[in-house]
Amino acid sequence: MDSSHDKIIIKDLIVRTILGADYWGRVKKQSVTINLALYKDISQAGQTDRLPFSINYSTVCKEVTAFAEKTSHESAEALAEGIAKISIKDCNAPKVTVRVEKLQALLHAALAGVEITRSAEDYVSLGFNLDALPVSIHRNHDTVFVKDLRLSTIIGVRPWEREEKQVVVLNLTIYPQFRVKSLQNDGTANPYDYQTVARKISQHVEESKYLTIEACTTAAAHIALTECHVNKITVRVEKPNAITFASSAGVEITRTTFSLEDKMRHLVLPYLNRASFELKKRVDGASACTVSVDDAKLSEEDGHIAFLALGSNIGDSIANIKESLQLLEKDNNCKVLDTSFLYDTSPMYNVDQPRFVNAACKVTTSLSAEGLLKWLKSIERDMGRSSVELIRNGPRIIDLDILFYDNIEYTSETLTIPHPRISEREFVLRPLNDIARDIEHPILFRTCNQLLSQLVGSPDYEANEDGVQKFMPIRNSKWSWGNKTFIMGVLNVTPDSFSDGGLFNTVETAIAHAEKLALDGADIIDIGGYSTRPNADEVQVDEELKRVIPVIRAIREKGHKDMIISIDTFRAAVAEAAIAAGADMINDISGGLMDPRMYDVMARMDVPVCIQHTRGTPKTMRELTQYDDLIEDICYELCERVERAIRAGVKRWNIIIDPGIGFAKNAQQNFEILRRLRDITGENSPFEGFPCLVGPSRKTFIGTVTQKPDAETRVMGTAAACTACISGGADLLRVHDVKEMVDVVKVSDNIWRYK
Repeated sequence: MDSSHDKIIIKDLIVRTILGADYWGRVKKQSVTINLALYKDISQAGQTDRLPFSINYSTVCKEVTAFAEKTSHESAEALAEGIAKISIKDCNAPKVTVRVEKLQALLHAALAGVEITRSAEDYVSLGFNLDALPVSIHRNHDTVFVKDLRLSTIIGVRPWEREEKQVVVLNLTIYPQFRVKSLQNDGTANPYDYQTVARKISQHVEESKYLTIEACTTAAAHIALTECHVNKITVRVEKPNAITFASSAGVEITRTTFSLEDKMRHLVLPYLNRASFELKKRVDGASACTVSVDDAKLSEEDGHIAFLALGSNIGDSIANIKESLQLLEKDNNCKVLDTSFLYDTSPMYNVDQPRFVNAACKVTTSLSAEGLLKWLKSIERDMGRSSVELIRNGPRIIDLDILFYDNIEYTSETLTIPHPRISEREFVLRPLNDIARDIEHPILFRTCNQLLSQLVGSPDYEANEDGVQKFMPIRNSKWSWGNKTFIMGVLNVTPDSFSDGGLFNTVETAIAHAEKLALDGADIIDIGGYSTRPNADEVQVDEELKRVIPVIRAIREKGHKDMIISIDTFRAAVAEAAIAAGADMINDISGGLMDPRMYDVMARMDVPVCIQHTRGTPKTMRELTQYDDLIEDICYELCERVERAIRAGVKRWNIIIDPGIGFAKNAQQNFEILRRLRDITGENSPFEGFPCLVGPSRKTFIGTVTQKPDAETRVMGTAAACTACISGGADLLRVHDVKEMVDVVKVSDNIWRYK
């Protein structure tokens, strides 16, 4: 008689316990449903009708309830593990399956939880002590599940099904590739968090359109495998209103992980093309709102991914941050993949000290976590920081901390990963969100963006305009974005520019006009020696250099030390020579497209750069105005250029973006950019956080609607366009008529930037 499948069943036992934080981040008791299957040979009990040959389910319920309600647990996995050990140790079950269901774990799902199976041999064979509860030990047949996740999306092939979103119900079963976590805390990763998987799938499904349930199901599995790094998942998608006389119809699939190359292959975000369901890359919606560095060239042998915090408040803090980044790459110990924006922050804990400059960076390293810590400490010492901290949380030349290292939890006498105070530090979370917005905290089960929202939304948070301010270092100043609109005055030292060609093409007239622009209120003087108007003639490099370099040198020699100068060029040689002559910024209308050396020059010169969108060349751009979706295509193409710049070593804090008014766009497309500028720069947009320059000044599209063929007569039309730019979130306006636009900016800022 085969009794190997005999089991004692306890169904839907409800307990109240602390099981981590609820969906809103609150730590309080919650109702949890427990299902148990205790494997036990009950043949003797069945024959003799005597309890000692079985397991008393009443005793099991009491033991499990007492354990659950008298202890707190950080996760459903921890609770299930503890119950399994009690069942084996105290209830004499040789094997047990535990299912823990957390009700209302997600806003749009019935429940979520875990199911594990354990045997006494599992623990004994690994040398774990059953008296030490709970110990984490994971097997490949364990599952994490989400039940009845209700989402709304466009789905169906009939015309009426395309008119309104319908409800689809998803059930997810995740099969984590769990690893044993030893008592020595060896830093292995936690099981997958169902909140992350459900959130990413929900966001993708609700922003997409599908013809078939098969496509929706495949998309959900693809998101879990590629973005959540799940190894295996079963997805069931049901459409409740699919058939009149059936409760639902649907599809269930099981998919396993792609190769490493497939998993890491992304530019901004892979998405499912809504027409053909063919995978391609582009920016689409809130889930694709962060420009990120492509890690596709990293292999498993290249090392670990770590996120570091950087801070300084002694001496030249900006220079200290830059030097520490250079030292990180010394001896090939680390490679810096990305940097955040820079932040000027008020001190925390010990407030009687100078303000800090804070940043974050993403690195790849072959060093272990402890090895990386030693490397960071050696950099701090080399830069002059004492090995003994005289004042806790006091001033320091440089402070380097490990925030995340891969996705591990790790604790030793010298190091804790993730950093234990991430969630309470705005000066850490702000820069971290620039480069790791959707990275999941492996203990708190919140993304960096959620942690920041939770912090600033807490009752104890005190909003302070001087607390954390994003800025761009330029010449001898810090430009804080968002508080005002800056003005870039145009100085064309060309004979053929569309508006002012030939007016300032001598050194004397150019200097005089630069001084006038500054006196009128220009924050930057943008000097260009190559007209990029449509169909402009090509200018040789030597000629462009002859036009701009003497002007820049003369401005500096005349004593204008604080005048901020931008070089308007798409040529690397001109940009490099201009910076050497005294320019402070590179304004490339092609965003690096027209000279492959430009990104390298941008990185080496380490100055602010404006990366603009265009297509083709001034000779060809009028013929390249065909877009599937204007804003989406601009964002996709501009994202490519920004990512290439970051990959080349350009710091994120040095990048300004420009949608390229008038460049490979017709008149109506220029107006559409002005109408939809917040789709490029606003909250949850592709370039959220990046400063934006727009240059509508005197351009043909204004003359078309005002019927003013002469560029000089388009001042009022330019004023209206500039107002639209500011309302759309532009931070910097490139204009010819500075004096007039200063008044436009003052009024518009008081309307659109009023706090």
